Amino acid sequence: MLTDKRLVLTGVVTPDSIAYAVAERAQQHGAELLLTSFPRDRPLAEEVAAQLPRAVEIVDVDMTSEEDLLGLEEHVRRSWGAVDGALHAVAFAPREALSGDFLAARAPGVNLAFQTSAFSYAALGRVLRDLAPPEGGSLVGLDFDAAGAWPVYNWMGVVKAALESANRYLARDLGERSIRANLVAAGPLRTRAANGIPDFQKLTDLWEGQAPLSWNPRDPAPVADAVCFLLSDLARAITGEILHVDGGYHAMAGALR
Repeated sequence: MLTDKRLVLTGVVTPDSIAYAVAERAQQHGAELLLTSFPRDRPLAEEVAAQLPRAVEIVDVDMTSEEDLLGLEEHVRRSWGAVDGALHAVAFAPREALSGDFLAARAPGVNLAFQTSAFSYAALGRVLRDLAPPEGGSLVGLDFDAAGAWPVYNWMGVVKAALESANRYLARDLGERSIRANLVAAGPLRTRAANGIPDFQKLTDLWEGQAPLSWNPRDPAPVADAVCFLLSDLARAITGEILHVDGGYHAMAGALR
Protein backbone atom coordinates (compact mmCIF):
# COMPACT_ATOMS: atom_id res chain seq x y z
CA MET A 1 0.00 0.00 0.00
CA LEU A 2 2.91 2.38 0.66
CA THR A 3 5.62 0.87 -1.54
CA ASP A 4 8.26 3.49 -2.42
CA LYS A 5 6.47 6.21 -0.46
CA ARG A 6 8.86 8.58 1.35
CA LEU A 7 7.27 9.57 4.65
CA VAL A 8 8.25 11.94 7.46
CA LEU A 9 6.85 10.78 10.79
CA THR A 10 6.89 12.92 13.93
CA GLY A 11 6.28 11.81 17.50
CA VAL A 12 7.91 8.36 17.53
CA VAL A 13 9.14 8.35 21.12
CA THR A 14 7.75 5.27 22.89
CA PRO A 15 6.72 1.83 21.60
CA ASP A 16 3.16 2.32 22.87
CA SER A 17 2.63 5.48 20.80
CA ILE A 18 0.37 5.78 17.77
CA ALA A 19 3.33 7.19 15.83
CA TYR A 20 5.42 4.09 16.51
CA ALA A 21 2.55 1.85 15.41
CA VAL A 22 2.30 3.91 12.21
CA ALA A 23 6.05 3.61 11.60
CA GLU A 24 5.96 -0.15 12.06
CA ARG A 25 2.93 -0.61 9.83
CA ALA A 26 4.23 1.80 7.17
CA GLN A 27 7.46 -0.17 6.89
CA GLN A 28 5.47 -3.37 6.54
CA HIS A 29 3.64 -1.70 3.65
CA GLY A 30 6.91 -0.77 1.93
CA ALA A 31 7.45 2.88 2.93
CA GLU A 32 10.80 4.58 3.43
CA LEU A 33 10.79 6.60 6.65
CA LEU A 34 12.45 9.61 8.20
CA LEU A 35 11.65 10.22 11.87
CA THR A 36 11.82 13.52 13.70
CA SER A 37 12.54 13.81 17.40
CA PHE A 38 12.26 16.61 19.90
CA PRO A 39 15.95 17.13 20.77
CA ARG A 40 15.46 16.32 24.46
CA ASP A 41 13.78 13.02 23.53
CA ARG A 42 16.48 11.90 21.10
CA PRO A 43 17.76 8.99 23.28
CA LEU A 44 14.20 7.65 23.66
CA ALA A 45 13.56 8.00 19.93
CA GLU A 46 16.75 6.12 19.07
CA GLU A 47 15.86 3.33 21.47
CA VAL A 48 12.38 2.85 20.08
CA ALA A 49 13.47 3.26 16.44
CA ALA A 50 15.85 0.34 16.94
CA GLN A 51 12.78 -1.88 17.43
CA LEU A 52 11.41 -1.15 13.94
CA PRO A 53 11.72 -3.81 11.24
CA ARG A 54 14.26 -1.69 9.31
CA ALA A 55 16.74 1.00 10.34
CA VAL A 56 15.58 4.59 10.00
CA GLU A 57 17.23 7.99 10.19
CA ILE A 58 16.24 10.44 12.94
CA VAL A 59 16.42 14.23 12.65
CA ASP A 60 16.17 16.55 15.66
CA VAL A 61 13.22 18.91 15.15
CA ASP A 62 11.43 21.15 17.61
CA MET A 63 8.13 21.61 15.77
CA THR A 64 7.73 25.10 17.25
CA SER A 65 11.09 26.24 15.83
CA GLU A 66 11.16 27.82 12.38
CA GLU A 67 14.90 27.16 12.24
CA ASP A 68 14.43 23.45 12.93
CA LEU A 69 11.65 23.17 10.34
CA LEU A 70 13.87 24.80 7.72
CA GLY A 71 16.60 22.36 8.71
CA LEU A 72 14.18 19.46 8.23
CA GLU A 73 13.27 20.74 4.78
CA GLU A 74 16.92 21.07 3.77
CA HIS A 75 17.69 17.59 5.10
CA VAL A 76 14.88 16.02 3.10
CA ARG A 77 15.98 17.83 -0.06
CA ARG A 78 19.49 16.46 0.33
CA SER A 79 18.38 12.93 1.21
CA TRP A 80 15.32 12.33 -0.95
CA GLY A 81 14.71 15.42 -3.05
CA ALA A 82 10.98 15.15 -2.31
CA VAL A 83 8.59 13.64 0.23
CA ASP A 84 5.25 11.92 -0.37
CA GLY A 85 3.62 12.28 3.01
CA ALA A 86 3.93 13.32 6.63
CA LEU A 87 2.37 12.39 9.96
CA HIS A 88 1.83 15.05 12.60
CA ALA A 89 1.83 13.26 15.96
CA VAL A 90 2.98 16.11 18.19
CA ALA A 91 0.99 17.51 21.10
CA PHE A 92 1.76 19.10 24.45
CA ALA A 93 -0.03 21.14 27.08
CA PRO A 94 1.14 22.09 30.57
CA ARG A 95 -0.90 20.54 33.37
CA GLU A 96 -2.63 23.85 34.13
CA ALA A 97 -4.19 23.71 30.67
CA LEU A 98 -5.34 20.11 31.09
CA SER A 99 -6.83 19.93 34.58
CA GLY A 100 -8.38 21.94 37.34
CA ASP A 101 -10.41 25.10 36.81
CA PHE A 102 -10.78 25.75 33.08
CA LEU A 103 -11.08 29.49 33.73
CA ALA A 104 -7.96 29.56 35.88
CA ALA A 105 -5.57 28.65 33.06
CA ARG A 106 -3.24 31.46 31.96
CA ALA A 107 -2.37 32.58 28.46
CA PRO A 108 1.28 31.39 28.36
CA GLY A 109 0.35 27.75 28.96
CA VAL A 110 -2.59 27.83 26.57
CA ASN A 111 -0.49 29.56 23.90
CA LEU A 112 2.19 26.87 24.24
CA ALA A 113 -0.43 24.15 23.82
CA PHE A 114 -1.81 25.85 20.72
CA GLN A 115 1.58 26.41 19.13
CA THR A 116 2.79 22.88 19.82
CA SER A 117 -0.39 20.97 19.08
CA ALA A 118 -2.20 22.96 16.36
CA PHE A 119 -0.04 25.60 14.69
CA SER A 120 2.77 23.08 14.19
CA TYR A 121 0.37 21.01 12.06
CA ALA A 122 0.17 23.88 9.59
CA ALA A 123 3.94 24.33 9.82
CA LEU A 124 4.45 20.69 8.84
CA GLY A 125 1.97 21.22 6.02
CA ARG A 126 4.16 24.06 4.75
CA VAL A 127 7.17 21.75 4.70
CA LEU A 128 5.19 19.14 2.76
CA ARG A 129 3.92 21.77 0.31
CA ASP A 130 7.49 22.77 -0.51
CA LEU A 131 8.74 19.18 -0.85
CA ALA A 132 5.91 17.17 -2.40
CA PRO A 133 6.39 15.81 -5.94
CA PRO A 134 4.18 17.11 -8.79
CA GLU A 135 1.66 14.31 -8.24
CA GLY A 136 1.04 15.60 -4.73
CA GLY A 137 1.14 14.02 -1.28
CA SER A 138 -0.68 13.44 1.99
CA LEU A 139 -0.60 15.18 5.38
CA VAL A 140 -2.18 13.32 8.29
CA GLY A 141 -2.64 14.56 11.86
CA LEU A 142 -3.77 12.87 15.06
CA ASP A 143 -6.90 14.25 16.67
CA PHE A 144 -9.23 13.68 19.61
CA ASP A 145 -12.83 14.52 18.74
CA ALA A 146 -13.49 18.19 19.56
CA ALA A 147 -17.20 18.24 18.76
CA GLY A 148 -18.10 18.63 22.43
CA ALA A 149 -16.66 19.33 25.87
CA TRP A 150 -15.13 16.37 27.74
CA PRO A 151 -15.17 15.83 31.51
CA VAL A 152 -11.37 16.19 31.32
CA TYR A 153 -9.00 17.69 28.70
CA ASN A 154 -9.92 21.37 29.22
CA TRP A 155 -7.90 23.71 26.98
CA MET A 156 -6.44 20.85 24.98
CA GLY A 157 -9.99 20.21 23.80
CA VAL A 158 -10.10 23.80 22.55
CA VAL A 159 -6.73 23.30 20.87
CA LYS A 160 -8.02 20.17 19.13
CA ALA A 161 -10.97 22.21 17.83
CA ALA A 162 -8.40 24.63 16.39
CA LEU A 163 -6.56 21.67 14.85
CA GLU A 164 -9.75 20.49 13.17
CA SER A 165 -10.40 23.96 11.77
CA ALA A 166 -6.80 24.27 10.58
CA ASN A 167 -7.18 20.94 8.78
CA ARG A 168 -10.01 22.34 6.69
CA TYR A 169 -7.97 25.38 5.70
CA LEU A 170 -4.96 23.22 4.89
CA ALA A 171 -7.16 21.04 2.68
CA ARG A 172 -8.22 24.22 0.88
CA ASP A 173 -4.75 25.63 0.31
CA LEU A 174 -2.74 22.43 -0.15
CA GLY A 175 -5.25 21.09 -2.63
CA GLU A 176 -3.81 23.45 -5.23
CA ARG A 177 -0.67 21.27 -5.09
CA SER A 178 -2.66 18.00 -5.08
CA ILE A 179 -1.77 17.53 -1.39
CA ARG A 180 -4.41 16.10 0.91
CA ALA A 181 -4.91 17.03 4.58
CA ASN A 182 -6.81 14.72 6.91
CA LEU A 183 -7.09 13.94 10.62
CA VAL A 184 -7.61 10.66 12.43
CA ALA A 185 -9.69 11.10 15.59
CA ALA A 186 -8.71 8.19 17.79
CA GLY A 187 -10.45 6.89 20.85
CA PRO A 188 -8.54 7.13 24.16
CA LEU A 189 -5.25 5.21 24.08
CA ARG A 190 -2.86 4.70 26.98
CA THR A 191 0.16 6.41 25.44
CA ARG A 192 2.83 8.66 26.92
CA ALA A 193 0.62 11.65 26.10
CA ALA A 194 -2.32 10.09 27.94
CA ASN A 195 -0.19 9.80 31.07
CA GLY A 196 -0.20 13.59 31.23
CA ILE A 197 -4.00 13.84 31.25
CA PRO A 198 -5.41 13.85 34.79
CA ASP A 199 -8.34 11.47 35.32
CA PHE A 200 -7.73 9.81 31.95
CA GLN A 201 -9.66 6.79 33.26
CA LYS A 202 -12.85 8.84 32.92
CA LEU A 203 -12.44 8.76 29.15
CA THR A 204 -11.86 5.02 28.93
CA ASP A 205 -14.88 4.48 31.20
CA LEU A 206 -17.00 6.47 28.74
CA TRP A 207 -15.87 4.23 25.89
CA GLU A 208 -16.75 1.10 27.83
CA GLY A 209 -20.31 2.36 28.15
CA GLN A 210 -20.93 3.96 24.77
CA ALA A 211 -18.73 2.54 21.97
CA PRO A 212 -20.74 -0.02 19.94
CA LEU A 213 -17.51 -1.82 19.01
CA SER A 214 -15.18 -3.01 21.72
CA TRP A 215 -12.33 -0.56 22.30
CA ASN A 216 -8.89 -1.57 23.55
CA PRO A 217 -7.11 1.51 24.96
CA ARG A 218 -3.79 -0.33 24.76
CA ASP A 219 -3.94 -1.16 21.06
CA PRO A 220 -2.99 1.65 18.63
CA ALA A 221 -2.89 -0.70 15.62
CA PRO A 222 -6.37 0.18 14.28
CA VAL A 223 -5.45 3.86 14.31
CA ALA A 224 -2.14 3.14 12.59
CA ASP A 225 -3.94 1.23 9.84
CA ALA A 226 -6.24 4.21 9.22
CA VAL A 227 -3.27 6.59 9.07
CA CYS A 228 -1.51 4.36 6.54
CA PHE A 229 -4.67 4.30 4.43
CA LEU A 230 -4.80 8.10 4.38
CA LEU A 231 -1.10 8.29 3.50
CA SER A 232 -1.64 5.90 0.60
CA ASP A 233 -2.99 6.50 -2.90
CA LEU A 234 -6.12 4.58 -1.90
CA ALA A 235 -7.22 7.85 -0.24
CA ARG A 236 -6.31 10.00 -3.25
CA ALA A 237 -9.71 11.77 -3.38
CA ILE A 238 -10.11 12.33 0.37
CA THR A 239 -9.17 15.63 1.97
CA GLY A 240 -10.47 17.90 4.73
CA GLU A 241 -11.75 14.79 6.49
CA ILE A 242 -11.77 13.70 10.13
CA LEU A 243 -11.71 9.91 10.14
CA HIS A 244 -12.96 8.58 13.48
CA VAL A 245 -11.25 5.42 14.66
CA ASP A 246 -12.99 5.15 18.00
CA GLY A 247 -15.15 2.04 17.93
CA GLY A 248 -18.12 4.17 16.85
CA TYR A 249 -18.28 6.18 20.08
CA HIS A 250 -18.76 9.51 18.27
CA ALA A 251 -21.86 8.27 16.40
CA MET A 252 -23.85 7.31 19.49
CA ALA A 253 -26.17 9.82 21.20
CA GLY A 254 -25.81 8.23 24.62
CA ALA A 255 -24.56 5.31 26.63
CA LEU A 256 -25.43 1.84 25.36
CA ARG A 257 -24.55 -0.02 28.53
